[in-house]
Amino acid sequence: MDAVGLDAAVVAGHSSGGVAAQRIAIDHPGRTLGLVLIGTPRDFRGLPGVVAISRPVAELADPVDPGFVRAFVESTITRPVPPAYLDMLLAESGKVPAFVWKATLRGLMEAEIATARAPIAAPTLILWGDQDMLCSRADQEAMAAAIPGAELIAYAGTGHSVAAEEPARTAADITAFLQRVRRTALAPGA
Repeated sequence: MDAVGLDAAVVAGHSSGGVAAQRIAIDHPGRTLGLVLIGTPRDFRGLPGVVAISRPVAELADPVDPGFVRAFVESTITRPVPPAYLDMLLAESGKVPAFVWKATLRGLMEAEIATARAPIAAPTLILWGDQDMLCSRADQEAMAAAIPGAELIAYAGTGHSVAAEEPARTAADITAFLQRVRRTALAPGA
């Protein structure tokens, strides 16, 4: 934000990126106009999907098996996505070396629950697919309850990759949220 001269912004993150987005909202509340969390687990520890992938990740070696990458990527998607998009996900995920997969999973398992660290004051939109293999409804409701005024929108029949599976709806929901944040920011006395 400093590099491009932004004083404040709406911060968005998907999955583990949502953990980082929450930290920005906590550590820099004056610079966070709003927060969008997409398929973001409240806590990665003990999640069945994370537990299931722990052993295969621990056994990874370079070059990372393309079959592992495909299984992981496809496990996050419930609805068909355009083949070119799936190919891009596979190609980009295939570039990740084994030590990064391992360190990322370890870091997520050790991460504290952001909302337990400090309150989040920014208006927050939580988008979640009800077929998400990482995030349960209870997990999402607990996160929404921990963030005053947070709005949770559930996407029926959608997996962890909400934006990939429902791009138009995701864009519309985020746009509507941004408009509400903007109106609030421009309101007299704001």
